[in-house]
Amino acid sequence: MKKLISKKILIPVTAVVILITASSFKGGFFEIAKQIEIFTTLFKELNMNYVDETNPAELMDTAIKNMLDDLDPYTKFLNEQDVEAYKINNAGEYSGVGALVRSYKNKLLVIEPYKDYPADKAGLRAGDEIIKIGDITIADFKDSASDLLKGANNTSVDITYRRQGEIKTTTLTREAVEIDAVPYYHMVDDKTGYIVLAKFNQKASGQTKAALIDLKGKGAERIVLDLRGNPGGLLSEAINVTNLFVPKGELIVTTKSKVKKFNREYKTKNQPLDVDIPLVVLVNGRSASASEIVSGSLQDLDRAVIMGARSFGKGLVQRPLKLTYGTQLKVTISRYYTPSGRCIQSLDYWNRDELGKAVRNTNFSDFTTRNGRKVQDGGGVLPDIEVNAVRTNTLTNALLRNNVIFDFATDFRYKKDIEKIDDFQFSEEDFNAFKTFVAQSDFTFETQTEKALKKAMQSKDKEIFNVGVHENYKAFLAEINKSKIAALDTYQEEIRKNLEDEIIKRYFYKEGLYDYYLTHDDAILAATTLLSDDASYSDILD
Repeated sequence: MKKLISKKILIPVTAVVILITASSFKGGFFEIAKQIEIFTTLFKELNMNYVDETNPAELMDTAIKNMLDDLDPYTKFLNEQDVEAYKINNAGEYSGVGALVRSYKNKLLVIEPYKDYPADKAGLRAGDEIIKIGDITIADFKDSASDLLKGANNTSVDITYRRQGEIKTTTLTREAVEIDAVPYYHMVDDKTGYIVLAKFNQKASGQTKAALIDLKGKGAERIVLDLRGNPGGLLSEAINVTNLFVPKGELIVTTKSKVKKFNREYKTKNQPLDVDIPLVVLVNGRSASASEIVSGSLQDLDRAVIMGARSFGKGLVQRPLKLTYGTQLKVTISRYYTPSGRCIQSLDYWNRDELGKAVRNTNFSDFTTRNGRKVQDGGGVLPDIEVNAVRTNTLTNALLRNNVIFDFATDFRYKKDIEKIDDFQFSEEDFNAFKTFVAQSDFTFETQTEKALKKAMQSKDKEIFNVGVHENYKAFLAEINKSKIAALDTYQEEIRKNLEDEIIKRYFYKEGLYDYYLTHDDAILAATTLLSDDASYSDILD
């Protein structure tokens, strides 16, 4: 019955709430008050008179979320649990079992147990499916089941999980978990230091500074800063990290909003650590937000060479606004602009296509860096030097999104024993095994061509198409599906890198993966080569 309520009753509720938001932009206070009164009356009458029992909290939660869905994906309603998770993410520490888990309809999937934390010490591995926590079966739990893993230090929790079809149990004792912004740094060679900056939480600038000082003490005369896969975080920390390499008083970001108080210029406030050390910053399609502020501003100021692949393209700034009963609204308040004046936002959430999806920006404007180099807006940060293996594409993204690469890595882990990281090699035979794995799985994804074809065949014109057209249409779709499997070879370089990354973590954790990177990662090797050639490095920036 609940499904019936959500589908048939919430439509007018949602429509009214969306109308409230629209009126707040167009009308005055009277119009806002009017729409709120209409919604309040509707909500009261609905809950009092509906034929079955309703859950007011669930109705309101759904109505709010549906309203916000019409905006951008970063504007969200945070209930009390969400607010706490938001604080933990920014603080970089919490009490729990020390594992990255992902919630599904009837299970929790362990994505990554952190080395030497409770989940790891209890024997949990990536790919394990948690089906029961204590006496609570995940399939029967409506709220976020991952919250059940959190709790006070030194408290225990029993876990029932499925591994390779076998049901197992274990007990975890919770403890304080530190989420490092800089999980790894090391010398690549006797003169090149390498720093991984994975998050922009409150520890970001402090840990980056400490790593930089330590590496310089070990002889580093040039630095590779790796922001690949960094989804962003605190704006203030992005400014502070950039400040390590540029002088005090340098403009890094300008924010522009319809609300005057959110229009601001953010400049560096501290004395830098080193304004001269040669610097390469690595980015990819999963580097977003604060990562793009750092990479974009260092590019605009000609302070670093950017390498890798085009970044995600998030040029929007959010701020949490307090509501009643401990809830918050995380709302997009402005767009941000790098020192050259460009906004790197790639998706237009305010002009959507016929399917209601955000349109990707394809009309780029030119800007210039401090030294007069051309850069562009509207599509993330485009590296000065692109590295093929770091690029992404529709097929690779679909394989990642549908857990195909993840699941193959899980099976690989239980089929092969690898004692030392130096023994690891992902062979051509292994890649062929992956292609077979994909072909035998239920993996599917729809290309833009398929979407356009299906839309055409479902239009009013379909009535005039004869049987031959319909048969050709089916045959063409079948050929497209065949070409998708063939595309595994076309994008082998990018897919292979993602496979290697996922597999290595299963044996040697993230630390082992970074150790492997130092001698095998194409982007790091290219960055090290460039930094060792002073003339080539200077030519790019000048």
